[in-house]
Amino acid sequence: MHSNPATEQTGAKNSDRVYHTLKTLRRSFIRIGMVVLVCSIAGYYLAEPILRYLQQVTGVKLAAYGVPETLFTFLNIALACGVFAGMPYLLYALLSGVQPMFPTFTRRMVIGFWLASVVLFYAGVLFCLNISLPYGVQFLLEFEGPHLEAIISVRKFAAFCLLFLFGFGIIFEMPLAMVLLGRIGVLTHHALARNRRYAILAITIISAILTPTPDAFNLAMMAVPLYLLFEIGLIGMRLGKTARDAH
Repeated sequence: MHSNPATEQTGAKNSDRVYHTLKTLRRSFIRIGMVVLVCSIAGYYLAEPILRYLQQVTGVKLAAYGVPETLFTFLNIALACGVFAGMPYLLYALLSGVQPMFPTFTRRMVIGFWLASVVLFYAGVLFCLNISLPYGVQFLLEFEGPHLEAIISVRKFAAFCLLFLFGFGIIFEMPLAMVLLGRIGVLTHHALARNRRYAILAITIISAILTPTPDAFNLAMMAVPLYLLFEIGLIGMRLGKTARDAH
């Protein structure tokens, strides 16, 4: 059997493209690690004010159940500060790293997706910090009684807050992820629109998992913005398809 030269050439180009992408991503991850490290060192000096602010926002009483617990908590907050502060560069490095895999992904598109991803991430963090986290923690603290007072471990409290802040930041990237998947042909807006009821069910389940309280009010505060983000993602996918068809 004779091999097809065109097929071999295409396969070689794809292999080179994958190799170049992996090499670019490796360099990007090294730079990301350096950026996070530098920001974490600076974040260590902000760890105590951040912890105090989170305590004021949520109204909890904290206690350290070990000699090094406060120190480890400050280190965790410092690392989280490094990740949050370095998120713009992290997102840009990832988008630039995967760009060679998709030739239709221009530099202008990378910049646009990067700006959108940064705005959405910090919007999710601010939404959690100002709405979901304070109301959720206060709801849980209402289960205290005259003979029961919640004294929360400082390490667990910091981990709880950072987990939800980061989780909300990631989940707010949903419209961008939808547009990206539509751009590379994995999903279509027609298929998602037809199965909107399943999307609503999935959003409700995700909101129930992410929301720290079981009441309907806090669930709605998470589910409604997520559904709006889903609709925004559908609009973005439709506009992206229209722009491609126009070209």
